[in-house]
Amino acid sequence: MSQAEAISYGSVALKPSRFPGLALDVAEVHLWQAPLDGRPADIFESFLSADELARANRFHFIKDRTHFVVARGLVRNLLAAYLGINCSELRFSYGAKGKPFLLLDGQTQINFNLSHANGRAAFAFSRGRDLGVDLEYVKEDFDVELIANRFFSRAEVLALRTVPAELRKQAFFNCWTRKEAYIKARGEGLSMPLDQFDVSLRPGEPAALLNNYREERELTRWSMKSIPAPEGYVGALVVEGHDWQLKSFSLEKVNAPNPSANVTALACPQHNRLSLG
Repeated sequence: MSQAEAISYGSVALKPSRFPGLALDVAEVHLWQAPLDGRPADIFESFLSADELARANRFHFIKDRTHFVVARGLVRNLLAAYLGINCSELRFSYGAKGKPFLLLDGQTQINFNLSHANGRAAFAFSRGRDLGVDLEYVKEDFDVELIANRFFSRAEVLALRTVPAELRKQAFFNCWTRKEAYIKARGEGLSMPLDQFDVSLRPGEPAALLNNYREERELTRWSMKSIPAPEGYVGALVVEGHDWQLKSFSLEKVNAPNPSANVTALACPQHNRLSLG
């Protein structure tokens, strides 16, 4: 098995589609998070399509290119693992606004979405439910009020002004990630104005879609959650429907772990770790 065909799982080299325990129930949403640094891009390049490689080559900085390649290589490996196939068998198409989806022959559709920021990625998976995930790094040199006035709804701008100054940046990124996750779940891309709907933003307040000024029925169609993220990051997940359970996994790089310990952890996957490259 060549290096490009294998990924490290503990101390054992396995094909990407042969990880044990990756079962995705229709009532579940799986959230994976992973650091992108320290994973060589050349290993993951072999999993990408020609159009993805073309996009990767348009990045000016090597670090940005590497993060793009690794994130998309990881999502392809996870999809292959869920389906029990090789990465080369995956076939993708794109919605009218550019959202990718799998072309599957006679299988329940796996919906997926990914986001990455500042060397970290989040991946979300479901069976038959539209979903969107967004992960952002909280920048320090960032004029939150200027950006909010430009992109947020009037209600959100007013709500942001009521948040104590020391919490305002956190509130801004709560709002931003929730709005991004929502438009990604809808597959709207940049075509849906961010000021046409309201989300909650105050720190400590549950994530929620509060208003959609164009389509009121959207409020009952979607559920929204904040996702756990390391210090300095904020994330949000939006999923179609309300009758689902979130299970979180971590794709952290580890050094020569006990493979059996990882397999045991996967049997109870609330906050599990799987070494993937």
